[in-house]
Amino acid sequence: MEENSVRGVHSAVDDIRRNVFTEVARLAYEGGDYSRIDLIPYKIVPGEVAKHRHDVFLERAIVQERLRLAVGLPLQPVDVRAPASAGIEAAAAADDKFFEEPLVNIITFACNACPPKQVWVTNACQGCISHPCQAVCPKGAIRVDKDHHSVIDQDKCIKCGKCFNQCPYHAITKIERPCAAACGMDAIESDEHGHAKINYDKCVSCGMCLVNCPFAAIADKSQIFQLINAMKRGAEVIACVAPAFVGQFGDAATPARLKAAMRALGFSDVVEVAVGADLCTIEEANDFLEKVPEKQPFMGTSCCPAWSVMAKKLFPEFKDYISMALTPMVITARMVKKEHPDARICFIGPCAAKKLEANRKSVRSDVDYVLTFEELQGMFDAKDIDFSAMPEDPADGFSDGTAAGRGFAVGGGVAAAVAEVIHRIQPDRQMQMDYGDGLRECRKMLLMAKAGKRDGYLLEGMACPGGCVAGAGTIRPVREEALNVQKYKDQASRKSALDSGFREELPEVEE
Repeated sequence: MEENSVRGVHSAVDDIRRNVFTEVARLAYEGGDYSRIDLIPYKIVPGEVAKHRHDVFLERAIVQERLRLAVGLPLQPVDVRAPASAGIEAAAAADDKFFEEPLVNIITFACNACPPKQVWVTNACQGCISHPCQAVCPKGAIRVDKDHHSVIDQDKCIKCGKCFNQCPYHAITKIERPCAAACGMDAIESDEHGHAKINYDKCVSCGMCLVNCPFAAIADKSQIFQLINAMKRGAEVIACVAPAFVGQFGDAATPARLKAAMRALGFSDVVEVAVGADLCTIEEANDFLEKVPEKQPFMGTSCCPAWSVMAKKLFPEFKDYISMALTPMVITARMVKKEHPDARICFIGPCAAKKLEANRKSVRSDVDYVLTFEELQGMFDAKDIDFSAMPEDPADGFSDGTAAGRGFAVGGGVAAAVAEVIHRIQPDRQMQMDYGDGLRECRKMLLMAKAGKRDGYLLEGMACPGGCVAGAGTIRPVREEALNVQKYKDQASRKSALDSGFREELPEVEE
């Protein structure tokens, strides 16, 4: 797993995102005249001198558009002069999911118009005799100048990178837009001014572009404003927290303290989605045993919505080979709704794409709101939550999920959980598995399947390199979080999904 260098290193971009979420949460909690949102850019970007750009007014304009997205409103056209508060009363009054697609948006005037992918020879070139870069170039794009230094003809170069890999002095460099490099769907294109734009026919809303843009130019829409207003109006809201939560809010945020803190935010109760992951494991294991290879050559896992949508977009012939099992989010929400039919369900996790999964029409999700961990942190900050001061009743922690369900948070964890159940059911069954770590690897995996080289396999796809712990809505470094999840798995009293205390409820939630 290759972790992009932008991830896991706290930066000014993180501060901008989190300050916006905190101020929007504070605005919702305080209520009153919501036109006060027009003053927030001056709070986040005070004074007369810009900190990160050439113009303080540009910095405030970018914050204004991020504020609009954070309350679920659309971006405003660049040639329209309107305050951040335009339309905010409708956003505050909304009882439904409110926001409209696209989910992920580029603020064009915040985009640096970074150059597209290019390969250049730097001044570190030594003018060596062998010129291996020239020898390996498949298009004859490299010539030698009068000083015996290599020069790349950009009109001929196809950016294959062979010269980059061959140079003994590492004197050749590759540059690429960070957003485009992070996009496994090749959905980042350019407009007429050179700014990045998203091809929404390709985009699956994984959010990797928004967390890899170093200019804070990409953001997704949030439901934090609608959620808080619903709780203020007296709605019973139950939070379903994804397994990747462990460690996201610091060492003091134990499961019991997290529950106490979320009740302080206004949630009536908190449940762990690892319970739904256990039932998803059992459902996928049964699907695999029933269908592979008798009815279909292989089966793909269902829990990552961006992977699932990618597979169906790029390989429509495989759409029936992706498991139809309900995702852990949906299973958990249905279980909670069964016990609390009048409650609203808020899924809280690492994923941007879950916001669209909750909205899809093909499968009833029973999820009313989706927040990321980063958005939840904004709520904690708005209410000045100190986890070390929270009560900690061990009996109030999470104890229902098994180690298998908790392991869904890390790449490879889903396939491992399903394979363990299959082995328990059919001990002599030989399992073959493959794992796509990020959408580019997922695409390669499906190309292998298309060539008939994955027959009989269980294929796990994860849009975010590293799994859910690397999702666009996470806070902590990926490797640190993978270790936290492993420790949390080890603490589970029950290991296999088949040992779940909720196993008998699966037929009801499948209806």
